Amino acid sequence: MKNENGFPSLLERFFMQRLMAQRRVSSHTIASYRDTFRLLLRFSEKRLHKPPSALALTDLDPSLIGAFLDELEKGRANSARSRNLRLTAIRSFYRYAAHEEPAQSGLIQRILAMPAKRCERKLVGFLTRPEIDAVLAAPDLSTWTGRRDRAFLLVAVQTGLRLSEMTGLRTTDAVLGAGAHVRCMGKGRKERCTPLTRQAADTIKLWLREPRRGTGDILFPSARGAQLSADGVQFLLAKHVASAQQQCRSLRTNG
Repeated sequence: MKNENGFPSLLERFFMQRLMAQRRVSSHTIASYRDTFRLLLRFSEKRLHKPPSALALTDLDPSLIGAFLDELEKGRANSARSRNLRLTAIRSFYRYAAHEEPAQSGLIQRILAMPAKRCERKLVGFLTRPEIDAVLAAPDLSTWTGRRDRAFLLVAVQTGLRLSEMTGLRTTDAVLGAGAHVRCMGKGRKERCTPLTRQAADTIKLWLREPRRGTGDILFPSARGAQLSADGVQFLLAKHVASAQQQCRSLRTNG
């Protein structure tokens, strides 16, 4: 008979019921937690010689979790910040398990008590107006990708939207009449509206006249019409910053 409170069943319900149905966390959180448990299950299989389907909750004790976190830093060269993010995902699961498996409260409490590792918080820098202007002037406006990049960067600078919010924007999210703004689903699944300056609104109007690619609903799509990936944005930003550095010397030291 299947053990409804066995580790595999608990993990499945944690994702399907707790995260997705009850808390309705973002797809980014789901992906982060999924990757954490994928790494943990691979590690436990090597350490315990058990497939994930045969694991019990008691197999994943504090010593194994601690060894897994050490392996992330030493074997995978993860930073302390990345290690702490993995621990956050594990703690979230065990807080859920505490209500489902009260008989294992002692084990669960020891895992929840595992401390995060201290790490330095780097000071977030900022660009000056000349530096911003140099980056915005870098895209080649004679090409489709250059016009997209210019519109993308201008909206990002003037709204301060997060990366996931920018890449997730749809054409219907841009309201360009009186009180121009963009709508987005922000952190914590909170919908918010961010005002657009006249310059940004006019730039989006021009951009929307461009031939649409893919389904046409993504505001700033890739060349194939799909949603821009984080790597794609990083590439375009690095390219334009490198170009802007030729005109703005301060970007060479601040970039």
